[in-house]
Amino acid sequence: MKDAGSGHCRTLPWAAREGDDACLYLGITRPSPEKSGDLVLLDELRPEHQLHGNEFIFFRIPYSYLGIVQDEARHLAGHRVSAAGGVAALVSKFMSALIGAEDLWDSAHGNRLALNAVDLVALLVAELLAPRRAETSEIGSAMLARIRSYIDENLMDPDLSPESVARAHHISVRYLHKLFQADGTTVSTHIRQSRLAACRLDLGRPSNSRRSVAAVAQIWGFTSPSHFSRLFRRTYGLTPTEWQVSASRQSS
Repeated sequence: MKDAGSGHCRTLPWAAREGDDACLYLGITRPSPEKSGDLVLLDELRPEHQLHGNEFIFFRIPYSYLGIVQDEARHLAGHRVSAAGGVAALVSKFMSALIGAEDLWDSAHGNRLALNAVDLVALLVAELLAPRRAETSEIGSAMLARIRSYIDENLMDPDLSPESVARAHHISVRYLHKLFQADGTTVSTHIRQSRLAACRLDLGRPSNSRRSVAAVAQIWGFTSPSHFSRLFRRTYGLTPTEWQVSASRQSS
């Protein structure tokens, strides 16, 4: 077992090499016959965490095995979790059993035991992060709705782009892409499809039957008439001119 100051620390799963990945530290108080050991979660071991003397045994678990990122680990840091019941009690009992059976750690079954332990800790972590993830999802949905409205209001701007949209909302382009990715599309695709829909609607109006396709395309931010025509045909199965003529005949 690896010493970590005055406490102890073991990497789970122990097939992983030290330093392979950023890790979450799970501390378990030494259990008594009457009570399971309570838990503490840390994003790193610092000197002040060793003030507990031998109160804690620490397990070091790579983020990748828990399905979390650094921001989530920081959110969990400092959490004290009672092992009185629920998933925390299962984690505490299982980890306590591992502490008391170190002869199994290097046995043929050791890695399987480690992975089972990690699965239990991942379940606990997901339970603790559920409220934050739900809040983050709601915030992201509200932000995405505002961004979609902004795009709709600025479709006529030929300079509308992921960069300009991100700048207008004081977010990074990377986060903007992440919002649209969660919605099953991309920023550029959404802008393009919205512009095409606006052009189709405009070209189908009887009052615009004599307006040129190039003029309508330019109004809605397309700088190349030939590129617009190819996109329109690929999307709707007709050229813009064919659609305009067809819509005009239907309205007459």
